[in-house]
Amino acid sequence: MGKVAIIGVGQSAFVRSYPGSIRELAFEGFKEAVQDAGIAAADINASVVCSAPEYDKQRSPSGVFAEYFGLNPQPTFYVETLCSSSSTGVRLAYSLVASGLHDVVAVIGFQKMSEISSAESQERMGRGADIQWESPFGTMMPAYYAMYAQAHMAEYGTTLEDLALIRLKSAAYGPMNDRAVFRKSLTMDHFTNPDQTMANPVASPLRVGDCCANADGSSCVIVASEEKAKSFSAKPVWIMGLGAATASVNLAERDLFTGLAAAKQAADEAYKMAGVGPRDIDVAEVHDCFTIAELMAYENLGFAKPGEGRDLIQSRETYLEGSIPVNVDGGLLSKGHPIGATGGSQIRTVVKQLRGDAGEIQVKDPEIGLVHNIGGVGIYGNVTILGR
Repeated sequence: MGKVAIIGVGQSAFVRSYPGSIRELAFEGFKEAVQDAGIAAADINASVVCSAPEYDKQRSPSGVFAEYFGLNPQPTFYVETLCSSSSTGVRLAYSLVASGLHDVVAVIGFQKMSEISSAESQERMGRGADIQWESPFGTMMPAYYAMYAQAHMAEYGTTLEDLALIRLKSAAYGPMNDRAVFRKSLTMDHFTNPDQTMANPVASPLRVGDCCANADGSSCVIVASEEKAKSFSAKPVWIMGLGAATASVNLAERDLFTGLAAAKQAADEAYKMAGVGPRDIDVAEVHDCFTIAELMAYENLGFAKPGEGRDLIQSRETYLEGSIPVNVDGGLLSKGHPIGATGGSQIRTVVKQLRGDAGEIQVKDPEIGLVHNIGGVGIYGNVTILGR
């Protein structure tokens, strides 16, 4: 098994309603990644396309993209693990390259969620749960994560203010990200003043400000063998560790007081493969679809002990100047969440950090970065550790 690197990353702007087709949307991320890597489409000998197909009107989009991007006749594959699809795609690409089957693989994540109505989108999200035992009762993503928030509050005394602090951090960096949906700074008044939209209840205890928004967007990560990486790239970023796990679809099978088991298992595997631990991570991107999700990620990744994640946000340790900067690109809470594109966007941020190309959100001299990407309500967990 040879070493595997990331040599190119790209991302479209994340927007509420993209005016073009899905192939045009996906091409935006692909084009930036190819230019970033300094290669041509002819240098790519396989592609992996990632999305949640229930939002797509086009069946089998991988074939459409391969044609449009000029990647035929090289093989293309399609991957879906809900919101973690494109980090699963990177795991597949790593395997294809490390095994020697291919030496340059493009992982293309996308979602055009505006193709369907908000009501249709919520119904499809509900079907991400078990359609026999849970979703018929009207459960939706905010309600599931609200149950985790209630459990965390009951067990550890976490407060609404702790959750608001996570969104305030996101809003501190969102304005610096020209690819983000929300680029507006917030104050605690947005959460405490009942006249403010952010304070409106969604699923107790979660409010509008605790939830990320649907978005249209694309991302692309180009993965290469050691030989190709050294010939193409002056700053390859190496894939050090990969962890993946699954958990029960039904929440009745879970312990809500310990966070997301799939995330913890995936982190343990990634740390072991990389030969590092939580204290070695210099910058992280975590799946903050809801504020409680980021708080649980602190604990599941070992950045804090169970119940002590709120101490990190209260002390600003997860800000740019803190001991473990997290989501300094604004995270999903500011960027928006185009499901199939999210993991690739997270990886792009960490790659740029490790190269020293992150501009005004650059962490000082990072050597190791981590990406935590969750599918559904913790059904799938992916953790990717990268090093420069």
